[in-house]
Amino acid sequence: MTAVEPLTLTKYSVRYKTVRVDGQDIFYREAGPQSAPVLLLLHGFPTSSNMFRNLITRLSCTFHVVAPDYPGFGQSSMPDHNSFQYSFENLANIVDHFVESIGLSKYSLYVMDYGAPIGYRLALLHPERIQGLVVQNGNAYEEGLREFWNPIKTYWCEPTPENRAALHFLVVPKTTRWQYENGVPDTSLVDPTTWLVDQVGLDRPGNRDIQMDLMHSYGTNVPLYPEFQAFFRKYQPPTLIVWSKNDFIFPPEGAHPYGRDLKNIETHLLDTGHFALETHGGEIAGRIEEFLLPRVSR
Repeated sequence: MTAVEPLTLTKYSVRYKTVRVDGQDIFYREAGPQSAPVLLLLHGFPTSSNMFRNLITRLSCTFHVVAPDYPGFGQSSMPDHNSFQYSFENLANIVDHFVESIGLSKYSLYVMDYGAPIGYRLALLHPERIQGLVVQNGNAYEEGLREFWNPIKTYWCEPTPENRAALHFLVVPKTTRWQYENGVPDTSLVDPTTWLVDQVGLDRPGNRDIQMDLMHSYGTNVPLYPEFQAFFRKYQPPTLIVWSKNDFIFPPEGAHPYGRDLKNIETHLLDTGHFALETHGGEIAGRIEEFLLPRVSR
């Protein structure tokens, strides 16, 4: 009888790690050869690096892929909002220090939703590190802030308890599921585990206040849009736009203006909703390998 050899991990297996950054435990997923071009995946609201679970596996043979959870999200630390500043400036600083702690000196950014202002703030801090961009429903132009944002804009202008409470609907189960299903022609393609996992995070005691703080802080990103755009014009990173054309939160009006400032750009509008990776993950991965890989492997 032949003995069965134990299973061994390949160098492309996804690894789940935690590193201490600025007093917080930052969880991250990592896969791919250390010698490959680095792709830093920055997630949106209300999810975590879990949104990239399938993309990481798909790209692990061609990229060194890294996807952290921000504080207050996923499996990273969730300090109380009274003791930790939940702002986009602070989250960008945490991600910056995280990148340094694991030794990444150059990387491309995959930005989605909240990941866009976090990633673009990183680009302003260290423009020399950015090799390319993949933008999935990540805003840098005021044209992209349409009717969905009206109650949030009210809260930016008047941060009263009443206006804060008016945004509590954003963290309830019905809304979380809506984010995944709205605009998707065939919702049977969307794994319901996704919004259930996200909702577990949102339902943790104290997390609603964290998310409300970040909703208010999002308003600090808008005055930086001209600086983000100046970065695009000056450094001209090769940019792949893979945008959900049916997204009500970040509609395609936010995708088109990138072409004003970037020369080496390719844009694809996908027939899906906010979380495009759930329905178009294979297509997005293929376009990343076709467009970005040759441009960052030189």
